[in-house]
Amino acid sequence: MAELKADLIIASARVHTMVAGDENTAPRSIAIADGRVLAVGSDDDIAEAFRGPQTRVDDGAGATVTPGLIDAHLHPIQGVELCQGADLGAVRDLRDLRNALSAETARVRERGGDGWVRAWNLDYAAFDGATLSSHLIDEAVDGMPALLFFFDFHTAIASTEALRRSGITGARAFEDSSEIIVDASGAPTGELREDSAYQPILEVAPKPSRAETLESARATFAKMRRSGLTGGTIMDGNSETLDLLEALDTTGLGLPVRIVSAMDVKPTYTSEQRAAIRNQRDRAGARWRGGVIKLYADGVIDTGAGWLYEADTDGDGLAGFWPDQTDFVAAVQEFTAAGFQIATHAIGDRAVGETITAYEGVGARSRAGIPHRIEHLETLDPRDVARLAAAGITASMQLPHLQWRIADGSDEWARRLGPQRAARGWNAASVLAAGAPLALGSDWPIADLDARFGLAWAMLRRAPGARDAFVYEPEQRLSAAQALHGYTRGAALAQGDDDLGIIRPGARADLAVWAEDPLTVPGDDLAELPVIATYLDGLHTSHAA
Repeated sequence: MAELKADLIIASARVHTMVAGDENTAPRSIAIADGRVLAVGSDDDIAEAFRGPQTRVDDGAGATVTPGLIDAHLHPIQGVELCQGADLGAVRDLRDLRNALSAETARVRERGGDGWVRAWNLDYAAFDGATLSSHLIDEAVDGMPALLFFFDFHTAIASTEALRRSGITGARAFEDSSEIIVDASGAPTGELREDSAYQPILEVAPKPSRAETLESARATFAKMRRSGLTGGTIMDGNSETLDLLEALDTTGLGLPVRIVSAMDVKPTYTSEQRAAIRNQRDRAGARWRGGVIKLYADGVIDTGAGWLYEADTDGDGLAGFWPDQTDFVAAVQEFTAAGFQIATHAIGDRAVGETITAYEGVGARSRAGIPHRIEHLETLDPRDVARLAAAGITASMQLPHLQWRIADGSDEWARRLGPQRAARGWNAASVLAAGAPLALGSDWPIADLDARFGLAWAMLRRAPGARDAFVYEPEQRLSAAQALHGYTRGAALAQGDDDLGIIRPGARADLAVWAEDPLTVPGDDLAELPVIATYLDGLHTSHAA
């Protein structure tokens, strides 16, 4: 029987395999065949054992190879619909906001067409404590229908005309914690908290076409590769999301990255809707699959919708997303029994604690043995850190969200929590020290899609390049190796893929090639470190400038 020869050898590179105990920094080669790693070893040994007449050899001299990075939490398809119009990331106050909206309104009028003003990525701090209201934006949008999303997409402001067109005239009862905020007379203020509250606006606002959505999503997936990402987990979804992934995977060159997609289950879903979701558990393609359920335990702290053990400074935060927590527990049980992995949005400390309790009731794992996971965990009770570790539940955290904090604690997140709970914010190092699994991601479009930016924030806990900036909880900084693990092996195991996020025989050949070693480059320089190339299933894509 002929010896198996490699299709590809990457030679003479520094290789971080992410295999426990492998600290070899000498130049090595990686042999690859049929999209999987055959072996990692010295240049001579790999050439002798695996090089054949048809083997391609890529010179990795001077470069560093790591497993391809995986963004553990992102919204690349939902982001197409929500990230419409002006990016308000540079807005710092109401004057900036009105100027940005006036400019966007002028652009909309010049283009003609739908006549809607859309914007996103707005910081709560821009309002400096002012009550969120349509009246703050109506003049700037010249009376046009307008919908503005805050950076977290949990809160929106609608103009008076947008409220009128959507038929929102007052408060409504929702089967979750969503809320249309009203004034003393019962009239809507324009502030809309959580998805159910702003859906009436999205239903009447123009939407991207399917072709536009496919094109935009493919561009986002391709962009991921340029920062070393070869995969990610979509943390929203439905059957249409799976349809879009299927279409992308079966046209052109297929999906540019490997994707796992969760499907949302909300308190409002009927038994028929839940059954339809269960029936799609095994939908999959060459580079994508489902099999994950996304639940919500709370909203966001910034608006008082994060679920806390003790009320925030405004007296809010004492309710979860589900009106009856026993229904949340039942959903965990139902979909675990159906063979799904469960991922739950839980930001406040009690939301995390209650989710752990629900997971403990089903053994904290899917039937396939994949640990259930919790998303965000922005403030944690120390007792629940220990419970995470004991149950083996994955903490999926997005450390670039630290960018929305203000050093003096005046941001809405820190103000509402108070100093003691804010000091427990995004405590990834404590999670690791306790022995709990940690996965890292961006939550794009809430934070930058560039994984190097995420790695830098995990290491610095301040903006990369801003060396004099305030460092949030410096004791919670991760080492370069810990951060890389969170974006590779940690993220792979979080989605149940033992053959990803690692370079060893049998693993998929999803790789990132760096101009320098990301484990030795200072965090401030990491965000600019070139990714020379990526490989997906051993197929090469160059990213050199």
